[in-house]
This record gives sequence, structure tokens and C-alpha cells, in this order.
Amino acid sequence: MSKDAELKDLVKEKYGEIADQSPSQNLSSCCGSGCCSDGAYNIMADDYNNLEGYNPDADLGLGCGLPTAFAKIKEGDTVIDLGSGAGNDCFVARAATGNKGKVIGIDFTENMISKARENTEKLGYNNIEFRLGDIEQMPVSANVADVIVSNCVLNLAPNKSNVFKEIYRVLKPGAHFSISDIVLEGTLPEKLKEAAEMYAGCVAGAIQKQVYLELITSNGFKNIIVQKDKPIVVPDDILSSYLSPEQIETFKLSGTGIRSLTVYAEKPLAEKAACCGPDCCN
Repeated sequence: MSKDAELKDLVKEKYGEIADQSPSQNLSSCCGSGCCSDGAYNIMADDYNNLEGYNPDADLGLGCGLPTAFAKIKEGDTVIDLGSGAGNDCFVARAATGNKGKVIGIDFTENMISKARENTEKLGYNNIEFRLGDIEQMPVSANVADVIVSNCVLNLAPNKSNVFKEIYRVLKPGAHFSISDIVLEGTLPEKLKEAAEMYAGCVAGAIQKQVYLELITSNGFKNIIVQKDKPIVVPDDILSSYLSPEQIETFKLSGTGIRSLTVYAEKPLAEKAACCGPDCCN
């Protein structure tokens, strides 16, 4: 099995465990099994309570931003949420796109898909669907989405460039994405990078901020805007699971930063057709 496949299996396992827990359990655990701290996953989460469409049953505390609040979703839009979990961002997106729009959630964890579908049935929505699939190979046709959102998911993907290629394929020409993700400034200690709990908690899969932004550019996107950039502070009780007191102090003084980034970018409009006759160009 390749390293990428092993990492994906790790994430599936960890998030499968989280999906089977109640929200209150998730908010008091750090690795999806109530094991060690105040929450390696939810230390990054932003508050959704004031967003229209928010449903507490779908909020597992796993995000690192509010991409749907920045996504410029209009009534009637088709919105796709990458790594949709229990449906939290899909329900917020649905409030913006309304009955005339459509929302598609994609997740590769079966337990999450089941939980999201249960939440949708409870709410009685008929224009939201959840599809089991890998965001590196989306189960969606090309040029169908007006907006793509994602919340703290791309950092878990081993091949982030493949994900951006897929986002480009699925967006309509002129359409856009707004994505919240974890990025780094500096180098994480190796023990943190290798730790399974930290990987599933979105930290060890993160790449350098500048590299992340360059990936967006190199995959053809234009009008790139950093909509929000906030620091993430990992509590000492979590760091102490992987680092000695001396290593924690060195880490804090190193200048290494873990940040939540919300980025907007557009797929360019299709190029104009070549001149075809005497009346269409000079």
C-alpha cells in the first residue's frame, strides 16, 4: 500500500470514529475516542451559531474557519462542499442558495455520509445530497458548480494539487471557491508530523502557506484573495503528548506558526473562440 493510501485510511478511521460519537463527546476529546485533552480537533473551529442555516446536530467541531460565510453564494447556485462531514456547511450553504439551488456534499467516510443523510432527512430538505467519494476524484461532472466550499479538509489530502485540479474541473467557467484550511509558517517538529491524532486533527497534513497559495496559482485559478488569516495555538497539554518540556519551549520560540487560512479564487472564463469570418473581427 502506498503512503498516500495509508494516510487516507488513517483519516477514514479517525473520522469514522468521530462520526459515531455525539457532538458533546467530540467537543471533549482530542482524537475521536475521548482519550487525552480539551480537543486537538476543535481548537481550530470557528463559531457558526450566528449563521443562517446552522444546525448544531451537524456541527462536529472539526472545522478551522467559516468558508460558507465568505463564499458569496447566491440564490439558485449549485454549491459543492468538499469533506462535508455531518453536513454543517451544506446546511449553511443551502440557506444561501435557497430552494432553487442545489447543494452536494462529498465525503469519503461512510459513517459521515450516513450521519449527514440522517440530518438532512430530519430537516426535510430535498435539494441537498451527499455522495461518497474521494475529493481527488470527485463523483461530479465537469463545469457544474457555481461555488465550492471546504472547511479544514484539503490539508488532510496527501496530493493537494490533485484536489485543486478537480476543483478547477468541476467549477463552471467564471465560478469560484472559498476554502478554509490549515497551513504552516516554518517547520513542525517531526514527532508532531508523524502523530496519527495530530494528522487527523489537520495539523501534520498541512503545508507551507506560500506553497499552498502557489498550488492555487499553478492550477490555473485567478483573482486569489486571502479572506481570513488567523493563528492557531496548540495547547500545552496536547503538545506534551508528543514533545518534552524542552522541545515544547524550543517549538514556541522557533517562529513556527500554525494558521487557519480562508482563500477565495476564481476559475477563469472560457477564452473567446478564434475569429471565424469577416464579421467577427477586424
